[in-house]
Amino acid sequence: MTHSTLLFGLLAAAFLPSSLASCAYGTSLHPRAEEGKIAPPKFGYIGSKGPVNWHALDAANGACANGTRQSPINMVSESFTMIPGSELNIKIPDYKEGAEFENLGTTVEVISEGGTISVGDVEYSLKQFHFHLPSEHLNNGTSMAMEMHMVWQNEAKQIAVIGVYIETIDPEATSENPATRTVSASTKPTGKFHAKHHNNDRGEHIPRRVKYLSSSNETPATSRTKATPSKLLETVLGSVNKIPKLGDTLKTSPLIMSELVNLLSAGSFQSYHGSLTTPPCSEGVSWFVSTQILSIKTSTFFKARNVIGFNSRFPQNSPGEPNVIQLALEAC
Repeated sequence: MTHSTLLFGLLAAAFLPSSLASCAYGTSLHPRAEEGKIAPPKFGYIGSKGPVNWHALDAANGACANGTRQSPINMVSESFTMIPGSELNIKIPDYKEGAEFENLGTTVEVISEGGTISVGDVEYSLKQFHFHLPSEHLNNGTSMAMEMHMVWQNEAKQIAVIGVYIETIDPEATSENPATRTVSASTKPTGKFHAKHHNNDRGEHIPRRVKYLSSSNETPATSRTKATPSKLLETVLGSVNKIPKLGDTLKTSPLIMSELVNLLSAGSFQSYHGSLTTPPCSEGVSWFVSTQILSIKTSTFFKARNVIGFNSRFPQNSPGEPNVIQLALEAC
């Protein structure tokens, strides 16, 4: 049997109906199930249900194998535009009564409606935030412990996602300032910048390319940023062991979202146009990956790992370049 036949057999495996606990859960692409019932996911991250075979699981997943603006990507300077965090005008209310926290089988998510961001002059509403382990985006080639995705949608059904890296910290093992921990962040911007939004020919709101005026002698390889301990994430992920199975839900303790809003607004975002990182891999998603990094205790990370397991799609080509699966098929 030839290599091409083997690969074709892998990619053309079972055709299954669409019922996906995707990262767009709660949006028009994947409406929330009636009466809170969560259907078993039809995709996964290992073997024949994994990312290399997603497009064969459902005809709607074609973009997973042929899309040219797929996510996640390696966040290097030529792949994104930097914008100030304040430009998104993030507004999220505190959830004083807590929020619904649920296990979707492929991730865990918090239903968190009521928040808004502004992309240009278009307002997006927050639908939920969920987690990937390890991070899906790479920070200039570096994988982080986890990544939080905050999913937003506007009235035209367009989707935006804010990505936030999460690192681990052991308060008893570090001699650094307990309020922060220094971690590598080679893509951290230095100097002054400015960005304005405009529309492309598809009506998408995109920021203009940033122009930097360097204010230091730092090189990308030596720039540093701080990982900020997050009470919000400790509250959420500290209870993840209580929803270990698909369909499990609980009401969290009060969530003080202002902590996160203030931190993200004080930083910057690496912006690009990509896709959902789960089937159907729909493109046209506006991505905003924060330069601010959150941290959780190692014990909290272990709780999350024991429930979430591995749920990270492999890095895709830079936006506009051929799909990596398509390249593999052509090489056979």
